[in-house]
Amino acid sequence: MGTARGLDGIRVVELGQMVAAPWVGKLLADLGADVIKVEPPTGDRARRRGPFRPGEGALNGTGGEGIGGLFAALNTNKRSVTADLSCNGGRAVLADLLSEADLFLHDLAPRIASDAGLAADELRARHRSLVTMSITPFGQNGPYAHWRAEELQVVHGGGWGWLAPGCVTDPDLPPLKPHGHQAAFQSAFAAACAALASVDRAQRSGHGEHIDFSMMAYVVGMLEAAFISWSYTEQSPSRLGARILNPWRILPTTDGHIFVLCVEADQWERLKDLMGRPEWADMEIFDTVESRFENEDLLHMWLGEWVATQSVMELFHRGQAQRLAFAPVNTVAQMAEDPHLAARDFLVTYDQPGLGRITIPGAPSRLANEWWSIRRPAPALGEHAGAAFETTRAGAAPAAPTQPGGDRPLDGVTVADFTWVWAGPFCTLHLAHLGATVIKIESAARPDLGRRLPTYSIHHDQTLDTNGYFNQYGQGKRSITIDMGTAEGSALAKRLALSCDLVVSNYATGVMDGWGLGYEALAAERPDVIAGAISGYGQHGPYKSYMGYGPTTGPLSGLASLTGYPGGGASELGVSLGDPAAGIATAYALVAALVARRRTGEGQFIDTSMWEATTACIAEGWMDWVLRGTQPQPMGNLDPLWSPHNLYRCAGDDDWVAICCVDETEWAALANLTGIDPADERFATAADRKANEAELDKLIGAWTRERDQWDVTDLLQAAGVPAFPSLSVRSLEENPHLAARGLIERLAHPAVGQMSHVGIPWLLTDGTNGVRAPAPTLGQHTHEVLMDVLGLSPTEISALEAAGVLR
Repeated sequence: MGTARGLDGIRVVELGQMVAAPWVGKLLADLGADVIKVEPPTGDRARRRGPFRPGEGALNGTGGEGIGGLFAALNTNKRSVTADLSCNGGRAVLADLLSEADLFLHDLAPRIASDAGLAADELRARHRSLVTMSITPFGQNGPYAHWRAEELQVVHGGGWGWLAPGCVTDPDLPPLKPHGHQAAFQSAFAAACAALASVDRAQRSGHGEHIDFSMMAYVVGMLEAAFISWSYTEQSPSRLGARILNPWRILPTTDGHIFVLCVEADQWERLKDLMGRPEWADMEIFDTVESRFENEDLLHMWLGEWVATQSVMELFHRGQAQRLAFAPVNTVAQMAEDPHLAARDFLVTYDQPGLGRITIPGAPSRLANEWWSIRRPAPALGEHAGAAFETTRAGAAPAAPTQPGGDRPLDGVTVADFTWVWAGPFCTLHLAHLGATVIKIESAARPDLGRRLPTYSIHHDQTLDTNGYFNQYGQGKRSITIDMGTAEGSALAKRLALSCDLVVSNYATGVMDGWGLGYEALAAERPDVIAGAISGYGQHGPYKSYMGYGPTTGPLSGLASLTGYPGGGASELGVSLGDPAAGIATAYALVAALVARRRTGEGQFIDTSMWEATTACIAEGWMDWVLRGTQPQPMGNLDPLWSPHNLYRCAGDDDWVAICCVDETEWAALANLTGIDPADERFATAADRKANEAELDKLIGAWTRERDQWDVTDLLQAAGVPAFPSLSVRSLEENPHLAARGLIERLAHPAVGQMSHVGIPWLLTDGTNGVRAPAPTLGQHTHEVLMDVLGLSPTEISALEAAGVLR
């Protein structure tokens, strides 16, 4: 394969702090883009956040190069310059860089961007081919655009916190934020995907774009079946109650914890065999999905007694040998020694000035054409003052730009979609959002599980076309039915795959190979083929054949061991994060491969493990172990440094508001509103507030308990304090901000009419916005695709139908 990296020659200016914008920049830089990070004179806030080695601190002479662990993990392969945008000199530095850049990504609030001369219309007037990506909590327009928010507010405002951790029996336990900055990481993957696709279009057309990305909107779109459960069944899921599928539980073993899950009836039977068919397991009360749900307390009690006698890794391997989706609840230390991650070269060790030799998670996807690498460590503040871009531009813009035409970045791109359930469909959904023609290959002989989950519309007959789950993640796609169990069907599917620009699958390892559709078989006939395969553990390594579902990824990745209420044990994450994490990571890699192929003619195979894609996003917990030799304990909605930082009960039934202060200005405003004495020595400094956090939370909680959650939010936001309610999926459907941004789509579907679905979390300035079409009915576009894509005649199609191939 070629030696050039996939994104060589793409020039990026990054003006962002903490996680979201820097992660976008790192994703691009790690594949070869030339990324210059522009920091204020005080530096990215992540530099001071840590974690640091014991006894060290930030920017005080004991923190090395002013680089904390979080900053180091997010800023490899970049160069740093400083610019004070409040003065002409700083603005000139930025302007010079933008004049040579392909992409400008920032996280500036609308007023700050406007004051700095960086509003979208001003940038477009000066740089006609520049693509700008703004990634902010609420986006650049809408009622909340000017509000302040951190990760805490985005997670709870987007409805994720309301679902976490799941199966809570005590209603006094609040909704929960997963460990770290998961909303920022996941949003950044999608932002990188949209930004890179737009850069590719700009280089071909000469016309730039501004993309307004809302992190809150993105979180709303990754709530699994929660939003659609309200829309289609009028049920509003929450952290309370039991799961429909059982067993489903984190259980203690003799030497750790293991996650046990049975999705299908045959898996429950195999679990009974593994346990030696104990008498209790064959009781009638556990015979069906419904009866196991009704008796889940007894089920988990007896199952827990058996699991408690087992060793976690022994049980993991024995269970997987029986095709049971068991997963250890890993710590970071356990992952660092895991033979599967080692065999896949997932962990990367390099020298980081100020921190020494460190090991961090590597690429979210394995690439056959090995573009990913760490070429330089994270930079010291201003280390590259006066720097210009080092690379030759990948593709100069045309001398005379074409008309924008309202098109989308991936218009004209075709995708052969061999995916089902969530991870794969989530990937191809985002490609469709960007304009690609996504052709879903499915069959009535074995329908997508997404068409069969218990999320049918209560207002319509239960059919394969009235399922909300499929209709959410199938938006904007076309459906063709092919029976892959026939030789003619697999041959036809192969013709279709070879005719498309991208091929995506997420079946179990080996399934595509069995159909003759594996990467090597496709590449033998089309060397430039780009294929992405998503699986639980990846396409190679000792666990490659192990079963992996989205829910198993939280335990595997260490996130479950890092997430939970203070003083409690490991918890689940509220959504099956491995699915969307792997899906959007693959979408990004597919777009990168497409951009590279336009220049080099080379293909690419993308091997995404749900485990690895999720683990790539636990930077803080990972670096705590690397630098301090410890792993953080679950801390609920609290933060390692900032205080206050919590969820507070409000007036009303199960109403909560997320409040935090990250600097002294915000704290002073909060103290003034709540009546807390600013002279109280317990809260005089950030360190004091953290040390006396429980007392501070009691005072704030007493103030919020007498007030409506939206009144608290309005008061605090008016004073410049980050605050937002923890929202249920029911309240998201009618939220005025989401409505103003057009996020909730109600397109006319042939079978269910105008039901509510979550749409696109970004807005294009020139390209067309909104979902193009509702999800397809089963086989809706079979004839159309066969004629338009493969050029088959009506007679040929009729013959395939008669042979039972198109079903």
